[in-house]
Amino acid sequence: MTEINRRDLGLGLLGTIAASSLLTSSSVAAPAGTTDPFALVDPELLATAKALPQNTISKVTLPMMRARPGMPPKPAPAPQPVMKTISGAKGAPDVSVMVIDGTGGQKGCPAYLHMHGGGFVGGRVDGNPASLQDIAATCGALVVSVDYRLAPETAFPGALEDNYAALKWMNLNADGLGIDPKRIAIGGESAGGGHAAMLAIAARDRGEYALAFQLLIYPMLDDRTGSTKPAPEHIGHFLWNSGSNRFGWESLLGMAPGSANPPAGSVPARVKDLSGLPPAFISVGALDLFVDEDVDYARRLIAAGVPTELLVVPGAYHGFNGLVPKAAVSVRFNAQALNALKRGWGLS
Repeated sequence: MTEINRRDLGLGLLGTIAASSLLTSSSVAAPAGTTDPFALVDPELLATAKALPQNTISKVTLPMMRARPGMPPKPAPAPQPVMKTISGAKGAPDVSVMVIDGTGGQKGCPAYLHMHGGGFVGGRVDGNPASLQDIAATCGALVVSVDYRLAPETAFPGALEDNYAALKWMNLNADGLGIDPKRIAIGGESAGGGHAAMLAIAARDRGEYALAFQLLIYPMLDDRTGSTKPAPEHIGHFLWNSGSNRFGWESLLGMAPGSANPPAGSVPARVKDLSGLPPAFISVGALDLFVDEDVDYARRLIAAGVPTELLVVPGAYHGFNGLVPKAAVSVRFNAQALNALKRGWGLS
C-alpha cells in the first residue's frame, strides 16, 4: 500500500482520518456490477485514492482520530499563530481562539473567522495553521480560528455559541485588532463549512453583527445525506462516507439524522428561509459525499437572492486538495477559493 506522507496532508483533519484508518482497516475494491469510483477519479488524485482504506468514524475509532497531533505552523517571517482566550456565551465556558495577524499594524483590514473541519466530532484548531498563515500574509488580513467544543460531549448549539462568541469578540475589539467590522468573512472546510453556514444563519437572525462573505469549502450541510437520502455508490466512497456522516450528525444533534424536527438552525440545508445571508462561495468535488447537498444549497441561496458562486470539480473526492495539494486540480481549487475570499473583501 502506498504510504501517505503526513507532511503533505494539507488539512489536519484529513490526515487524522487517513492515518487512523490505515491502522484499522484495508482497502476494498468495488463489487462486480457496480460503478467503480476509482474510474471516475482525476488521474493526479488516483494514487492517493487507492491508498485510502475504507473507514468509518464511530465511538470506537473517535479516540484514535482525536489523538493525532496538529500540524506545525510555517516559521517566521510568516505571521505566527497566537492562542487567546475570550469570553464565551452567557453560562458557557471561555473559548480558545488561534489568532494569526497579517495586518502589519495597519487599520481597517479584512478579517477571516475560520472554523476547522472534523465531522463535528474531531479536528483541531491547529490542524492546518500554514493555510491560514498564507491567507493572513497574502491578504493582509487578521485570521481567527475557533477551538469550538466538539460533539458528542457538547451537542448543538454549543459549538455555534462558541463561534458566535468569536464573532462578537472580533466586532467589539475591531479597533484594537486593526480590522474593519464590515469586512469580516467566515468560512471553513467540511464540518467547519457547516459551522460557518450555521453561524451565518444565526448572525442574520440575531441581527447584531454583519458578515461580508461566507467561504464554504465542501461544507457539511444536511443531516439527511447518507441516511434518509442515500448517496449513489460512487459518491462518498473516499475518506468521508455515509456511516461517518450519520455518526457526526447524530453526535451533534443528539438524535438520529434525518429526524423530523432537528433543533432550529442546526441543519443549514433544512432552514427554509435563506434570504438575507451574506454572499457565498461553495466548492466541492463531484465524488464528495456532500456534492448534492452543496449544489442544492447553492441553488437555494441563488433563488433567495444571495450572490453565490458554485464550483464543482470533476474527479475530486472529499479533502482532495489537502491530500494531494500539488495536483493541478488542487492548485486551481485553492486559488479559486482564495480569489473568491479576496472578492468578498473587495480586494479584487
